[in-house]
Amino acid sequence: MLAALALLYKLLPLYVTVGLGWLAGRYLDASGRHIAGIMMYIVTPSVVFSGVMHAPLSAEVILLPFLTFALCSLTGWAHLQIAKRWFPGAGADMIPLAVGTGNTGYFGIPVALLLFGEQGLAIYIVCMLGTTLFENSVGFYLAARGRYGIRDCLLKVVRLPSLYAFFLAVGLNSAGLQIPDAFEPLFDNLRGAYSVFGMMIIGMSILSFRGLAGDLRFTGLALLGKFVSWPLLALAFCALDARLFQVYDVAVYQAIMLISITPIAANTVVIATLLDTHPAQVAGTALLSTLVALLYIPLMSAWLFTGAN
Repeated sequence: MLAALALLYKLLPLYVTVGLGWLAGRYLDASGRHIAGIMMYIVTPSVVFSGVMHAPLSAEVILLPFLTFALCSLTGWAHLQIAKRWFPGAGADMIPLAVGTGNTGYFGIPVALLLFGEQGLAIYIVCMLGTTLFENSVGFYLAARGRYGIRDCLLKVVRLPSLYAFFLAVGLNSAGLQIPDAFEPLFDNLRGAYSVFGMMIIGMSILSFRGLAGDLRFTGLALLGKFVSWPLLALAFCALDARLFQVYDVAVYQAIMLISITPIAANTVVIATLLDTHPAQVAGTALLSTLVALLYIPLMSAWLFTGAN
């Protein structure tokens, strides 16, 4: 319980940042849409590039993002099939992003550092990149498919720079190259902007939202998928690997489990805003999941990671 309370205390600044975003939108006319573009095309690729460049790479480690990507895709696709039958045309195309990924950066990185230390954080960041790949490929495609044709969707995916940042960093890191010391402060600042502006976008986006739940079908399915289906799938994978394949160790299992219990990603709001696809509904549901996570993450972390650093 003490660990849960300590983690809860660490998360409070993130909620304050959401409130600051709401104040900026309400009284300063700050535009979440403009910040969303900066996040998607500049800040997020920089964070991805820096994270991969600092990770210790091996064949197993390089495969971790693709493993996480597969789990995200499976979860998102399965819930999309439910959404299409339950509420077609009412935000169903945003369900894969809401369910499949999570707030693995803005929330997950501080929590991983607190729970696992610097060494565990490096493994977590590599696993986390799989959610970024999902957001910027399959997740984005499925969300945009509701408004654009297949050709237009594929063109939008190809133009997303995070994919290129990931593969470029893998190549440079594998070749033994590092980020020059002169540029380290720049990437440190971009990581800070990633967290601050990502959470503020949620606050800015809820200005036009009327009530947290909105469409109860969307909200209910999104929360069920994010806080029940994803963790169960992650538990099943970890149990299967531990008993049969034994490819990965406890540090990887912990990273995947932490990814699975994070709230709905703020980048889901970013993409909904860029595509103008039910951004208020998505923002309200993301905020509600963030409020749930205020208690859910400390309690689940205390149960799953007892004995973690």
